Amino acid sequence: MSAIDIQHLTFSYEGDDKEIFHDVSFRIDTDWKLGLIARNGKGKTTLLRLLSGAYEYEGKINASVSCTYFPFAVPEPQRTVGEILQSLCPSAQEWEFERELSLLRLDEGTLTRPYAELSHGEQTKALLAGLFCNENGYLLIDEPTNHLDAEARRSVAAYLRRKKSFLLVSHDRAFLDDCIDHVLCIQKRDIEIQSGNCSSWLQNYERRQAMETARNEQLQKDVDRLTEATRRTAAWADRTEASKYGKAASGLKQDKGYVGHKAAKLMQRAMVTQAHRQRAIEEKSALLQNAERCDRLRLRPLRHRSQTLITLTDVQMYYGARKICDPIGLELRQGERIALDGSNGCGKSSLLRLLLGADIRHDGRIETASGLIVSYVPQTTADLHGNPTEYARAHRLDERLFFAILSKMDVQADAFGRNIETYSEGQKKKILLAKSLCQSAHVYIWDEPLNYIDMYSRMQIEQLLLDAQATMLFVEHDRAFRDRIATRTVTM
Repeated sequence: MSAIDIQHLTFSYEGDDKEIFHDVSFRIDTDWKLGLIARNGKGKTTLLRLLSGAYEYEGKINASVSCTYFPFAVPEPQRTVGEILQSLCPSAQEWEFERELSLLRLDEGTLTRPYAELSHGEQTKALLAGLFCNENGYLLIDEPTNHLDAEARRSVAAYLRRKKSFLLVSHDRAFLDDCIDHVLCIQKRDIEIQSGNCSSWLQNYERRQAMETARNEQLQKDVDRLTEATRRTAAWADRTEASKYGKAASGLKQDKGYVGHKAAKLMQRAMVTQAHRQRAIEEKSALLQNAERCDRLRLRPLRHRSQTLITLTDVQMYYGARKICDPIGLELRQGERIALDGSNGCGKSSLLRLLLGADIRHDGRIETASGLIVSYVPQTTADLHGNPTEYARAHRLDERLFFAILSKMDVQADAFGRNIETYSEGQKKKILLAKSLCQSAHVYIWDEPLNYIDMYSRMQIEQLLLDAQATMLFVEHDRAFRDRIATRTVTM
C-alpha cells in the first residue's frame, strides 16, 4: 500500500511569524480519492505545495509516489494541446490522450488546437487529461472548478470518479460528493481524516458539534452549581470555625474540638466539590475546539415602489460582428432570485455587465425601474488593492459593519492591517462580498460570487439570502447553492 506520511510538520512563510502548520502529523493512503476541506486561509494550497516539494519546512514528509501540483502555468501556450500534453507525459501515445479527452467531453481535434485559444474550462480539462496519463504520479488538484460551468463540473466529477486516486481541494459540495471517497479536513486544532464523501463528513461534523454543544451547556450548568456549592460550604465552614471562640445560644461554652472537627469536614466537602468543578471545567475546555462559528450575516435590501425592477426584451449581444447569444427575455420582480445558467462563453457575465452600464453592443430593449440602486460582486478580484481600511474608505462603506462582516466570515483580525494583494483568493472574494453586504440596494447582481469561498461561508451566505429575501440576478455554478437559493433559473 502506497502512502504519504507527514511527521511533525511545521511551516510558516518567510518573514511571517504566523505558523500555517505547527507540529502536524498524519498519514494518507494514496489509493484514496481524497477531498481536502478547510476554511479560507487555513493552508490548503500551502499543504499541496509542501507535498509537491515547492517549499522548505521543518519535520518530515515521506511519499512513496511522485506528487504533481495542478494547476500550473503553461510555458509557450501558443503550442498545440498535443505538444503540451506530450511534454507532460512523454511516454503516452496519442490515442491515450484522445481517450482521456473524450472522457472529459473534448473532441479529438482539441489536440491540434493552440492551447492559448482554449477557454479556461477547456484548458483545465486538457491538462487533467495529460497529467492522468502519468501512471505512477499522484495528482494534487487545487480548486479545478473555478472556471467550469455546471455541466463541465459534472463531466470533470464523472472523470475523476473513474480514476484510482488523487488529492482534491474544492468547496463545491455537490462536486465533492460526485467524486471522492475520503475527506481530509484541516480544523482549528488538528487534522481529521474520515471515510465517505462531503455530505457524510458534514453530517458527522454537525452531529458531533451538536453533541458537544449540548454537553458544553450541561457542563456549564454543573460548573455554576458546583461553584455555588463550594462557596456556600466554605462559608459554612468559616462560620463554624469562628463559632469556636463564642458561646452557644444556651450560654454554654462551645466544644472547640467538636466545632473544629465539624469545620474541617465542611472544608473537606468544599474541596471535594471544588475538585469536581475543576474536572468539569477541564472537560468543558476540551469541547468545541474545532467548532466553526458561523454567525448569522445580515442584509438590509431596499424596497422599490415598482414590483418589476428589470425587464429584458429580445436582448442579444455581440463581440464585434459575432453574436454572443440568442435573444434573451426576462422580467425580474421584487423578491425573485434569478440564476443565469449556461455554458462558458454564452454571455452570462456580459449580460450582467450590460445591465450595469457597460458599453457592449446589443439589440433589443432593456428597461429598469426609476432610481434603481444595484450592488455588484464581480467575478474577478484583480482590481483589489490597498488594505481593508483603505478599501472601505474608497468605497464609502461603514467601516465597523464592513469589518464585522469579514470577522463573521472568518477573516482574522491580524489580516486587517495587511495589503489585500497578500490575501488568499478566498479572502479576496470575501472582501467583495462584504462590500456588497454593506450596501442597501434594490437589486444584488453577483457574478460567480462563490469562487474560492470556503464551504462554511457558502452556507452562511445561503442562510443570509433566504432570511433577507433580497432581489437578485446571479451567476453561480455551485449546484447545491443554486438549487437552494434560486427562485427561478434562466438558461442562456
